[in-house]
Parts: sequence; structure tokens; C-alpha cells
Amino acid sequence: MQVFKFGGASVNSVERIKNVAAILQQNSAEKILVVISAMGKTTNALEKVATAFSNNKQEEALQLFELVKQQHLTTAKYLLVHNYLACVAQLSDFFTEVEWLLHDKPVQEYDYYYDQVVCCGELLSTAIVSHYLNEVGLVNKWLDVRDIFRTDDNFRDAGIDWNMTAEKVKQLVLPAFNEAGIVLTQGFIGATDENESTTLGREGSDYSAAIFANLLAANSLTIWKDVAAVMNADPKQFADAQPIQELNYDEVIEMAYYGAQVIHPKTIKPLQNKSIPLQVKCFLDPALKGTIIHNQLLRQLPPIIVLKEKQVLLHLHTQDFSFIGEEPLSQLYQMLGSLKIKPNLLQTGAVSLALCLDDREDKIEKLALAAASLFEVQVEKGLTLLTIRHYQEALLQQLTQGYKQVMRQQTPEVVQVLMEKLH
Repeated sequence: MQVFKFGGASVNSVERIKNVAAILQQNSAEKILVVISAMGKTTNALEKVATAFSNNKQEEALQLFELVKQQHLTTAKYLLVHNYLACVAQLSDFFTEVEWLLHDKPVQEYDYYYDQVVCCGELLSTAIVSHYLNEVGLVNKWLDVRDIFRTDDNFRDAGIDWNMTAEKVKQLVLPAFNEAGIVLTQGFIGATDENESTTLGREGSDYSAAIFANLLAANSLTIWKDVAAVMNADPKQFADAQPIQELNYDEVIEMAYYGAQVIHPKTIKPLQNKSIPLQVKCFLDPALKGTIIHNQLLRQLPPIIVLKEKQVLLHLHTQDFSFIGEEPLSQLYQMLGSLKIKPNLLQTGAVSLALCLDDREDKIEKLALAAASLFEVQVEKGLTLLTIRHYQEALLQQLTQGYKQVMRQQTPEVVQVLMEKLH
């Protein structure tokens, strides 16, 4: 058995949905569990609906939701012939679910309403794709993942109840494969014991697919993207970025830690626990090799480059020139924790320390104010953080040309340079 995950970009048009069908047709020899995200920009559109509703703007929320409805009905109309009416009936159930909520008054926290509204995107996209697959002869069983993924009620970043979810996979998913070779469901969403919809936080769809791969003991998980493979640098920043054909779990987690937009570490963990290989493939050209990520040792990886712009350097100096001891450091980490800030770089000296952070103005201001009770604080903005794993000195020289180095840290494996452009 395999698990396939298709993101929003792979189902954001009639042509793209037909392309998904073609990929599944090529792999129809074995059982596939398919996880699909909301179409294109649907999640953003539904976020606006939730925000308007939470701000007591019911009419605006209903108008914004009407746009989402019409987009999905139009896609169904151009895609389906025989299954159109059945699909519209299923879509109408999901529309009603949201509209019933929007006709009420907001009495709960925003995060609660966010999850009840935004989860609709995945339900709509999977319903349309499922009806289309059946229409072209790819018999599939559609499942509502909210009946399977049991979560806590930490809305917008819900935690999975693994034992209960494993039980539901046995009860609902495995029997579904007796009816069809393809079982199709949603990413990113789940539900509480009270049947309230939840979402799983950042990169939730990839994580959903990894949970299914783990609980089904799948042979592999394939994440279909609009890139040729995992690259050694962001191709938008580096025109000569190269595809990497093979990586291991640890390397991918390291890449994500330094800020590379690859696979989120929480997606890797369920796969790593059962040594399930992860393939990253291109849905625009399935013939490309892509990247395989596994548990084996690798040698001679190319330099992996991460460039983070809009960085801030916080200079902290003790107020009385005493050494920075455990107590002020402990308090500083508590401040970072309460503001949910992760330093990208930290360097300590006897009476000073420096923190490199993403420039999120509201958070930086709060941190600087809080730290001022312990330290003298200076803020330096407009910096760039360059990280190179498996670095070569010549490459480092090339990429730091035209910059002044503000701070540098390195190990035998990784070099990080915080730098300022020379004018």
C-alpha cells in the first residue's frame, strides 16, 4: 500500500484535477490512500470568512463564503457530467454546515471558528476529485477524515490522539479498501470527541499523510509538489539551485531547522518511527526522479544553502557589567518561550549576548521591552542570515561578497553568517 498526498496547487484547476487522475491511473496496480488539500487559495479565502464572522460582520462573511461556493460549483460543472448532481448534493451539505454557523452570533474564540470554517476547503476539494475519479473509472471510496483523526481541542494546532486514531483507521479505512483500490480523504483536519472540527497547524496536510502512512504501515509516502525535487537552495533566490535525489530524515530535519522550505519535521517523525521512505515528486512531470528520503547514512551531499532576509540582531548587555549567569539567561528563555520566538542564532559573551531573530515587528518590540528589565538593549535591523550545510570555503566567499559580516558561527558541518549589505 502507498500513501499519496496532493497539495492545493495540484488540484487548483480542471486541468490539474485531470492530471491527478492520470497519476493515479499510472499507479493503479496497488492500493493507494490519497490525501488531498484544499484547492489553490481556498484556505486564504475561508480565513477571511472566519475573520469577518468573528468581527461580527455576518453579511460580509456570508458574501465571502458565497464566492468560495461559486468557485467550487463552477469547477464541478466544468469537470463532471454523469456525477455532477451527486457531487453538488454532497457539496451542498458542506455549504450548509458552514452557513448554519455563519447565521449564528460569535461567542467563542477566533481559533474555534477558524477551524469550523476553514476545514470546509478540504471537504469540498476531495468531494469534487472523488466524483471525478469515479466518473473516469478510477473507483474510489471517499472518507471524512473527521471520523478518523481524533484530536484534542487545541484549535488551529490540534494534537492527535494516536491510540483512538489507530482504532478508527482499523474500523473505517482498512475495510474501505475492500470496496475500492483508492481511498480518498482530507489533509490538515480532524475532530474532537465532541465532533468539533479541528486543524493540525502548519504543514498539516503533509503531517496527515504521514500519520496515515504510519498507521497503515505503508510501503512509502509520496508528496506531489510543483517542483522537480527537493533542491539544495531556493530556486527563487538561486538560479543554479540543484535537485537532490537522495536525503535522509536527519538531513531534512536539519534543513528545516535552518529555515529551508522543505518538509516539516513533524511530518518526518511518524515516517522515521517505522522507516517508511518519503518520496517528493513533481505532479507536473511524474517521469522526473524527484527525491527519496529514508533512514540510511548518506555521504557527499552537495552544499545546502538557506538565505533568510529581514533579520534583526538584538544586542543585550548586562546593566552592571556583571557576568551573564544562569538566572538572566533562564529569564530570557522564558521571555522567548512566552512570545513563541525561536532565535535563528545566539552568541554569548561574558557580559553581553546577541540574538538573531526573524523581523516580526510586534514580537521584537515586546521582547526588547521585556529584556530591558534585565539588559541594556540595542536593535539592529535589515540583516541577512546565510546558512550553508556541507559548506566549501570558495562558495562561502562567493555568497558573502558585497556584505559586511556582523556575526559568524561554524561547526565542521555548518557555517552561519549574519551579514549586512554594503552600500
